[in-house]
Amino acid sequence: MTDDEVDGFLRAGRTMTLATIGPDGRPHLTAMWYAVADGHVVFWSYRRAQKVVNLRRDARLSILIEDGETYGELRGVSITGTGVLLEDPADVLAVGRLLLERHSPGGSAPAEQAAAATAPKRVAVRVDVERVTSWDHAKLGGGY
Repeated sequence: MTDDEVDGFLRAGRTMTLATIGPDGRPHLTAMWYAVADGHVVFWSYRRAQKVVNLRRDARLSILIEDGETYGELRGVSITGTGVLLEDPADVLAVGRLLLERHSPGGSAPAEQAAAATAPKRVAVRVDVERVTSWDHAKLGGGY
């Protein structure tokens, strides 16, 4: 994919697979809602969640956003980078609001209330990109 296609694909997606490094060195995988803010993938989680514990110990992560039902439709973006923990309450609330507005029906008022209610228990994470890999099987032209 081109850079513009990757950006559009990330902005259109809803759920990513997040891989952090568990205490035994094995990947710890979770499905997470995400958004794009200021050119970065962002998400939030509870402070005590295993993914956050893992990022405090080792900030390396990978994320995957994929789409497609048949081989010829498969496309995706894989990002490797560093998870930067954002713990300032204003940052956490801003990311929470962005996620809940994006993923919840009912507009910004319910999202604001929900974000404010849970933000004190959470941290936000910004993904600082080191490498992007993308693919789009529709461009292969094989008609699979």
